Amino acid sequence: MSLFGDGLDAAVQKAFTRPAPKNAGPQMRYLVKQLKSTKAVAQMLRISQRTVERYVKDQIKKPRPDLAARLEREVKKRWQPQMRAKAKAKAASTGGIVIDTRARMGYTAPIGSTDQDRIRHLTVALPPVYAARLFDAQEAGATDQQLQEIAAEALREVYFQDGGRRAGSLEEVWFTDIEHLEFDL
Repeated sequence: MSLFGDGLDAAVQKAFTRPAPKNAGPQMRYLVKQLKSTKAVAQMLRISQRTVERYVKDQIKKPRPDLAARLEREVKKRWQPQMRAKAKAKAASTGGIVIDTRARMGYTAPIGSTDQDRIRHLTVALPPVYAARLFDAQEAGATDQQLQEIAAEALREVYFQDGGRRAGSLEEVWFTDIEHLEFDL
């Protein structure tokens, strides 16, 4: 489970205009329509082609819990791609992204400052540049650690340095022990 990747996906899903299908039959029919064959859906979900056909015809209605989770994840990943793209483009160009987190944060600074890390709860609006970097890195297949580094850099600039108005000699920000993380567009 990817904390940052799933958080970014959840933020984008809030922009959907219609809810994704909830039941197995409509979910399976949607995937078959998107991938254009029952064989491709069966391979993706790691089940037999005949099982996919039975879900499409509503001969099976209740999937196993692991299959239900995979099915829901794959449908949400493909649901309303144009709305998803619009939401990302708006966040990356004008809107920015809001990060709400409770985590251990500290920083490396010159001698004489109090740089001990501590648990902080922050809700910070990040500029569009960082929203673009986060979404671009996610699409490029970045790991959770790489997304965390981008978020730490954004928090350094926006929260600790206040856009260059203070703490100019701050070198590095630690962003660890994440208890809560949520993004909003």
